[in-house]
Amino acid sequence: MKSKTHTLHKARLKNNCPICFGTDGLELTFTQKEKDTPLFKTPATQIDEKLYCYTCNNTIYPVNWTEDIERVFDYNKKIAETNKQFLKVKPLFYILVIMAIVMVAAIVYILIPTI
Repeated sequence: MKSKTHTLHKARLKNNCPICFGTDGLELTFTQKEKDTPLFKTPATQIDEKLYCYTCNNTIYPVNWTEDIERVFDYNKKIAETNKQFLKVKPLFYILVIMAIVMVAAIVYILIPTI
């Protein structure tokens, strides 16, 4: 099983960094993982968020966020569109389903005497 990560939304913030107090280095990123198996693909329900400061090269954890950063985070979270929960099946799935139907039909044809 493979796993891919998709970026849903990126935003550059003009807020002060709680560590270095720079105003032009914060970037907020929302990502979502996607499970990829031989039979289907489906996105995970969890959305990961990361606040990174390019001025001081640090990840800013929610414990250090100010009220202004939390407000901007809430706004950007509403903007970030999640991939809808879907189940995308692959051709191998269809082949297996068709083979199962043919096998059941053959078994029924052989076991039930013709009238």
